[in-house]
Amino acid sequence: MYVCLCNGVTHLQIREAAANGCKTVSELTMRTGCGSTCGSCLDMAAGLLAEQHARMALPLPVVSDAAAA
Repeated sequence: MYVCLCNGVTHLQIREAAANGCKTVSELTMRTGCGSTCGSCLDMAAGLLAEQHARMALPLPVVSDAAAA
């Protein structure tokens, strides 16, 4: 899905940028151009960045703990 129509930035590109260490919308704009034209996509872009960082912060279960349960 396109998030930034002006610059052709997709939700996958935003998720990839987050996975590669992009932390802020300002940094996302520098890396991808998202939001640099009209800015109407910045709220959605910020939400996607936050969502991706929350997913990456979830601890993975340890297999030995799962087997014991």
